[in-house]
Parts: sequence; C-alpha cells; structure tokens
Amino acid sequence: MTHKTKGRLPNTGAISGLIEATDFFQNPNFANDRFAKYGDIFETKLIGQRLIFIRGDQAISDLLEQQNAVEGWWPASVRKLLGSRSLANRNGPAHKARRRVVGQLFSGTALKRYSPDIVIMVNELAEKLPLKNDPTPLAISMRRFAFSVIAKTVLGLDNSNCEALFLDFELWTKALFSIPLAIPGTPFAKALSARQRLLERLKTVLAEADGRRGGLDLLADGLDEHGFALTDDDLVEQLLLLLFAGYETTASSLTCLMRALLIEDNIKPWLMEEMEDLSWPPQENISTAYDASCAPRLNALVDEVMRMMPPVGGFFRKTRTNIILSGVEIPKDRVIQVALAASNRHGEGDLDRFRPQRHLDGSLKTKLVPFGGGERVCLGKALAELEIRLMVVGLLKQVRLKLITNQDLSLQLIPSPSPKDGLLLTAERR
Repeated sequence: MTHKTKGRLPNTGAISGLIEATDFFQNPNFANDRFAKYGDIFETKLIGQRLIFIRGDQAISDLLEQQNAVEGWWPASVRKLLGSRSLANRNGPAHKARRRVVGQLFSGTALKRYSPDIVIMVNELAEKLPLKNDPTPLAISMRRFAFSVIAKTVLGLDNSNCEALFLDFELWTKALFSIPLAIPGTPFAKALSARQRLLERLKTVLAEADGRRGGLDLLADGLDEHGFALTDDDLVEQLLLLLFAGYETTASSLTCLMRALLIEDNIKPWLMEEMEDLSWPPQENISTAYDASCAPRLNALVDEVMRMMPPVGGFFRKTRTNIILSGVEIPKDRVIQVALAASNRHGEGDLDRFRPQRHLDGSLKTKLVPFGGGERVCLGKALAELEIRLMVVGLLKQVRLKLITNQDLSLQLIPSPSPKDGLLLTAERR
C-alpha cells in the first residue's frame, strides 16, 4: 500500500440515518455533496446502517489490494432476495468454489456458443422496431433483449418459460434495494413470492438441461468447497444471481449508450465513420469481431458510458480487520461503499463531459472498475460487453432511430440508471 499514515475518519454525524436515507434515494448528488464537505472518505448512517463511502483511485486501489482483509456485503433486502446459498452472499472457500462452477458459463468457449443466437436476437429487434406505429420505449426493448440473452441463450429456456420468468423477475428486481419488511402487499413481500416461483421454475430448467441448448450442461459435476457435488437448491440460487447480474446492468448500459448516441450530436457521426468498415452480421469469430482491436471507437464509447453512467452506483465490502485506505484508518466490521460514479468524475480535466475520445487519446488517468474489482469482479462482464457490441453494431447498421421530443431523458438511478420516460423513439429501416 502507498499510504501508511493513520488519518481520522470524517463522519456526517447522522444518528438514526432517516434523513440521510431520504436524501440518498432522492438526491443524485448525495455522495458528491458529502465528498465536497468531508473529503474522499466519509462515514454516515442510512436507516441504522453505518456506511463508509469512498472515491478516488488511491482509496479504491488500496481496498482492492487488501482482499484478505475484507469480504463481500450486500444490504439486507438484497441478501434475502438472493438467498443464503448465493455466491454473492458467500465468502472465502465457499465463494471461490461456486465462482469456479458458475464461471464456466462465461468462458471464451461458452461465449462462442452463445454468439450466433445473440445475433439472431439483435436481428429480430431490428425487424420489429420499425413495424411499431407508436413511439417505442427503447429501455423496455433493451430489458427484454438482455433478459432473453441470459434466459434463452445461457439457460436454454423456451419462449413460454422465458416470458413467465421475465414477469416474475421484474417483480423480484424492483424490491432488491428496498426496506426488507415482508408485510403483505409491499414490494418486498411480492418479491419474496416471485423469488419462490423463480426458484421452482429454475429447478425444472436445470433438470431438463442438456447440451442441445443453453450452457447449463457446462455446470455438470460442479463441486462445493468440500469437494461434494452442488445440490440443485444451491445451483438454482446461483442461476438466480446470474439472471440479475446478466440482465439488469446490461440493460441499463445498453439503454444509456443509446441515449448518449441520440442526445450527443457529435458522437453518432463519429461512430458511424468506423461502422462503415464493419460488416453485419460478423462473418467469423463473432465473439471477438468488434473488440477494441477491430472497433476502437465503439469500445471507447462503451467505456465512456460505463464511466459516466456506471450500471451500478457502487459495490460493497465489509472490513474483517482494521485497514487503511488513502491514509484513513477504517475500523473492523465497517461496511464500505465504493462510489463509482463519483470516482469516475473526480479529478482534473473535463470529467463531467461525455467524451469517448478520452479513452483513445490517453488523457484519462482514472482507473475504471464498472464491474467491480478483485476476486469478486462480475462474472458476466465478458458476456455483457459482447451483448453491447453486437447490439450497437447490429441495430445501427439496420435501423435509423429518431428521438421523440418533449420527454424526460433524466436518469432514475435505482436499481440501475435508465431514462425516466423510457427513451421514447421511432425507427425506420435503413
């Protein structure tokens, strides 16, 4: 570590955390306002939970360098809805064992298997959008696309199972970051019921898995930390996590990218210059056809969307011992939230401006970790990046998109950034 001096941990002085929680959910500048007042590390309380917010390359690097001194942590609502067996709620050997098993679904070999089906799904959306007479909320289309990729392509579901799963999954997702009180009629109670239905359906899917569709056959012979085969109850909780990790954040990134293309006047022409030399569909090696070596502008655009509008506001760690971050001592048993959006815009230069070129000209000095970092980096990272690249090229090569005027394009941030009016637009075939 670079910093050894122990500094005092600034505190907002919140007692119950009710006022802080209200501002957290209503004020998109919650973290930045407090960073401006207290510095790059501060402690506060949200509804009884003490949280330490951090930003900046030094503090984040110090945190990721001390993997053995911290463990994964989620708010109570997320923990309960994901389940005790989920690798997101596991630490140590139990986490590593399940990560090895589930990671097989996102290997290079697996991505090659999925890629042709993703191309077909992109083409289906490109054919469907121009047929609609009324303005289309593209955010919903992106959500259904991202869900279909993980549900059909990875899990191998058919259309009927996919639709039923989607409806329950939307109920489940809406309560992830909520007050975890299972009072009848509340979003959390509805989410718990939806969770049970999802797990039962996923058990059926797992029992019917074979090598002819999806990738679930890749999970065969998966072992836990003791060397025993994972039970179906264990595996379906990992699949539930995959649905969330491979759906919500990818849909958010796709929608925010399309929003940027439609509202930033100089970006689309700059991107289309590069796309003139890209073929659709890719002729070979679909999973790598549009990577940074082949499409540097496209990948710079994706990176800038991830920088300005990261699909998650941050990630959490809990300290197992006292640690020092950027010169500030953090006590044992404290929950830390890495404030990604605030970190990505903090520093010298035009960091509040949307400018993808910064990722090509060497001017960006901030290290980006939109998928988290260390041993808990998002397993679905490679699949998400593949989906985004294929969707952008496939859609823009086939369809012209026109933004509807007089709509609210500002972003709601929970559970992931998305335009408040759904990104309304019309489309016509090229």
